[in-house]
Amino acid sequence: MQQTPTPHINCEPGAFARTVLMPGDPLRAKFIADHFLSDATLVNNVRGVQGYTGTYGGKRVSVMASGMGMPSIGIYSYELFNFYGVENIIRVGSAGALTDKLKLRDVVAGMSAYTNSNYGASFGFKGHLAPSCSYELLTKAVEAGREIGQAVVPGPVFSSDCFYEQGADKTASAILMKLGVLCVEMEAAALYLNAAAAGKSALALLTISDSLVTGEALSAEDRQNTFTKMMEIALEIA
Repeated sequence: MQQTPTPHINCEPGAFARTVLMPGDPLRAKFIADHFLSDATLVNNVRGVQGYTGTYGGKRVSVMASGMGMPSIGIYSYELFNFYGVENIIRVGSAGALTDKLKLRDVVAGMSAYTNSNYGASFGFKGHLAPSCSYELLTKAVEAGREIGQAVVPGPVFSSDCFYEQGADKTASAILMKLGVLCVEMEAAALYLNAAAAGKSALALLTISDSLVTGEALSAEDRQNTFTKMMEIALEIA
């Protein structure tokens, strides 16, 4: 096993709790630590990717940013799962709706992650992988949402390598809409694959920040500071 600290996480074993909440944005990680965790301590700040460990409801919980995209969350989730003893990673991120049944600020739980990424090729399987979440975390999230009055909508999500659709990718969203995919984001597939390979658990909880159907969108500040229902659900199941 590689020695810690790792190239991307500068702390010793035991610095992270068994469960890590993982937003993409480092400022969202700081928001969660400041507003929800007691006695939060900064345990990582390599490249400005902030990680904190504190307590919530008497439970030890960590939160650390993943950065944007599958290569980035692939690095951080791999190191947490394999070098820091983390058992569960709950992505708390934003997504764009691919159906008119989802409104701004609705919360989605990614049961499985379609992707146009080649990330799965590194696992050696010469076919199409279908990474899925932890069923245990999924069922707990749905129940936790029910208890606080926030519906959690489970279903397939699309993890895209491209934020701006270009060329052939311009048709991807339309095709996936017809297949019942709920929303598009950029990290879940890599997280789920890393969890599967490590024998660990993962779940992507996603708040709808914009809609590819209606064109509506929340501001960057809203994305950073107002997705509190999703954060509460993740903390309750941590």
